[in-house]
Amino acid sequence: MTDRRADPGGRFAWHPEPELIGYGDAATSRAALERLGTDTWAAALDYLYDHAVERAMGDPSPYADIRASFFGASGGPAPAPAMPTPIAAILDEFRERLAGGQMNTQHPRQFGYFTPPPLPISMMGELLAQMTNQGVDVWHAGPLAAFVEEEVVRWLCDLVGYDPGSFGLLTSGGVMANFMGMTMARDIHLGRLLDEGRAPRGAMLEGVRVYTSDQAHFSIGRALDLRGFPPVTLVVIPSDDRFRLQAEPVARAIVRDRDAGLTPFAIAAVVGSTNTGSVDAVGALADVAAAEDIWLHVDAAYGGAVRLSARDRGRVSSLERADSVTVDPHKWFFQSYDIGGLLVREASHLVETFGGRSPEYYRGGEAVDSGARTESEGAVTDDHGDPVNFYKLSFEGTRRWRALKLWMSWKHLGTAGFGHLIDDNDDLAALLARRCAEADDFEAVPETPELSVVCFRHLPGGRVASLALPSGELDSHQDRLQAALEASGDGWLTTTRLRGATYLRAGIVNYLATESDIDRLLATLRRLAEDGS
Repeated sequence: MTDRRADPGGRFAWHPEPELIGYGDAATSRAALERLGTDTWAAALDYLYDHAVERAMGDPSPYADIRASFFGASGGPAPAPAMPTPIAAILDEFRERLAGGQMNTQHPRQFGYFTPPPLPISMMGELLAQMTNQGVDVWHAGPLAAFVEEEVVRWLCDLVGYDPGSFGLLTSGGVMANFMGMTMARDIHLGRLLDEGRAPRGAMLEGVRVYTSDQAHFSIGRALDLRGFPPVTLVVIPSDDRFRLQAEPVARAIVRDRDAGLTPFAIAAVVGSTNTGSVDAVGALADVAAAEDIWLHVDAAYGGAVRLSARDRGRVSSLERADSVTVDPHKWFFQSYDIGGLLVREASHLVETFGGRSPEYYRGGEAVDSGARTESEGAVTDDHGDPVNFYKLSFEGTRRWRALKLWMSWKHLGTAGFGHLIDDNDDLAALLARRCAEADDFEAVPETPELSVVCFRHLPGGRVASLALPSGELDSHQDRLQAALEASGDGWLTTTRLRGATYLRAGIVNYLATESDIDRLLATLRRLAEDGS
């Protein structure tokens, strides 16, 4: 009997490259797959060296122009292809239509969003994860993949200082992690405070309060909105002159709200705010949370990674005192998208919140000894006698193997290697802030960055002249300068609003950047400002 796997040309003869469809037999397909890998990697390297390191933003054209260029005369997506296309033609289309129009994270002066150039080992981890195609939801769907995630989560828990009773899981990013953190605060802690015998729902969500700063990520408010809380639930406390949330105003707000008959139940602090990189006073906020019996969630999506640095880890302390912590390795761990994470001090809180329903088709993966004992619905125990089924710890059912690339990267660099890269980024941010302080035509706010974000603005004509500009003109100048830099391709920054004013924002998570890139960036901004004046 003929092995149909060895005859892709018969079974898949409808395709011009049948060996790339029916690839189960090495004799007929391995060479073709090797060519596919070689050709695709060549296209990736062409993108890297022909585009990514040449321009920070591949195509700075207005949205409408880029859309028209991509979609053509139809103005919108084309119909799905009806017939097969050879790989070579698809790779050519990538080169011609896609490669030149990306936001290029590998450019040495790409300092925009928190999107780092990914480590090559992270890219390879993603490749292997996609080849093996494990589902890290029920243990049977990805047995060793689940162990890798368990190990990576333990490393992350150790990084923030949690003890062995902690646990967590990997998510798509910080938004999902914050969403889950606030869900746990509602179901675990608010449920206990209200003592109604069930997780709070409906009218039980009235009259409660969560405290955060004006620098908190939008996902905290979104999580409360989508969890059914009224808009007044979120109490936004003004940050201090360095954009940090301090404990005293939070404590005062809690006393005020308790006196008004309300129920404070959570504080959402930030370690490394998106706008400024500011670090809230986590230790003092933890004191308030402990004294007032309040859940403390810390969004350390960006800043938590500084714990990898032996030199700078002291800039972020007391994470171990939080009930839940968000981390985001596709930021300052230099990982390819996507990989975020949620860590919790008490492992049992995950399954208590998310483990309430078990589909029938997962029953084969629910217990090691299906006849000897019942399934545990409690904590993820130290001996892990039952399989860790991650779908019970999360909103997600299907979960891809996000952990592999971080597991490989951590082994490749070690904590010390990650720390070197983070130290370099902190040094570049300090250099940029110092250059602004030394110059008459730039200023940074705050003058000394806490981590690797620098908010600064150009002062045309110097400080005195810029103060004489009409209201709003200095803000418009920053927007024009950002657009000019983007069009030049020589670098990329975003803009943000701080205390009612517009600033250029450099989020430095680019380990390919050097000191000369900081000086060149400022020189380019000066030249563009002069050209546009």
